[in-house]
Amino acid sequence: MLDERTTEAGSAWWLPVIVLPLFLVAPALWNCYPLLQWDTGGYLARWYEGYLVPSRSTVFGLYLHVGEGSSFWLNLGLQALASLWILQLTLRVLGLAQPLRLLWIGLLLILTTALPWLASMLLTDIFAGLSVLALFILVTQAQRTSALEKVVLFGFVAFASATHSATLGVLFGLCCAGWIAFPFLRRQIALSGLVQASLTIVVGAAMLLAANFALSGQLAWTPGGTGVAFGRMLQDGIVAQYLNDHCGREKLKLCPYRNELPPTADDFLWGNSMFNKLGRFEGMNDEMGFIVKQSLAAYPLWQAKAAAIATGEQLLHVATGEGTSGWVPHTYGIIERYIPSQVRQMRAAHQQHWDINFAVVNWLHVPVALASMLAAAAIAAHAIWRRRRDDIALLAITVTLALLGNAMICGVISGPHDRYGARLVWVATFTVLIAAARWFSGERTTEAADALP
Repeated sequence: MLDERTTEAGSAWWLPVIVLPLFLVAPALWNCYPLLQWDTGGYLARWYEGYLVPSRSTVFGLYLHVGEGSSFWLNLGLQALASLWILQLTLRVLGLAQPLRLLWIGLLLILTTALPWLASMLLTDIFAGLSVLALFILVTQAQRTSALEKVVLFGFVAFASATHSATLGVLFGLCCAGWIAFPFLRRQIALSGLVQASLTIVVGAAMLLAANFALSGQLAWTPGGTGVAFGRMLQDGIVAQYLNDHCGREKLKLCPYRNELPPTADDFLWGNSMFNKLGRFEGMNDEMGFIVKQSLAAYPLWQAKAAAIATGEQLLHVATGEGTSGWVPHTYGIIERYIPSQVRQMRAAHQQHWDINFAVVNWLHVPVALASMLAAAAIAAHAIWRRRRDDIALLAITVTLALLGNAMICGVISGPHDRYGARLVWVATFTVLIAAARWFSGERTTEAADALP
């Protein structure tokens, strides 16, 4: 009888394996072309331009270049399969591996979160949430994964950390939290897994440096962090105050414009502002870095308050689709310049005709995201309060820390944006669905019943 049930379960795996990848890229299939975003063009151009630009990973640029011959459908296929694999692997190591369970959890994620939009887009964001889950498995579920799975997880996390500095920062923070918790959770956290997880950050950084050197001849980190931080301080009014306080005795390029500064970082860095007149990043990097450092020392309480507010606001910015409307002119221009064979199909896509209405999508996604964050945080808080150490509690704590770290890094450095929240918050929904599946199935593990002495 047991063999019959096992055979039936095995034969049922074809359903989620076929259905979920198709639905994960359904937005792109409907669009008839991969979804594009404001930043996509900057990544695509790295292979062709051969120099470094702010906040555009050469590693991700090379990844996109590999898929150009397939009109980037190869990239979307890899993203969908990676999503499917990590979702099912998470369920398996938590003792919840059933084909129909994977199917309904996957379909709920596709319906209620940004996951399919991220998987359908030529952007680094899909790897942010997946890498958090991969790191969790690598650190806490070592005994339930094979040697091959560990190798693939290691490579995936290293690659993900090299695609975006914020992703690297979140993963680094989780590793630090793991080392702090290790003395208290030796049964749950494998030392070998924690070492491997930490090494993924090192390998990811080396990967990025190597790619930067290969494409540009410069052994340097991807530039732009100072400029982005400057933009956030400008948006908070700190830059204007610094200029008003110091332009009388310091010769700064921005002094003549101190009363004309635009209201937002996006307007300053990417709009038609004095930033263009003063040479953009090449002409302003030194001065922006100087102002950032000096204003941190000059207004420490203001900076701390602004950082706390930005972190809180970032936690609430979770809407799907920021920067994915029909207005992505730079990306269009890059494709027209370097990949002219794809211009026709790009121009024919629904996105370029403004046919995507994210207001309708976010009518559902935003409340689900906010409720999921609260629920995941509640599970984590309850586990800490009751001193529980089961795997669901560890997952909820990991995801909550990742969300807080992401909000702090992105909110404080770049300023709050919906894109930064949406790329990670779907993992909270996944965590809540896992907790619900465990609860309603009545399945328990020995560890789940344990409490700290």
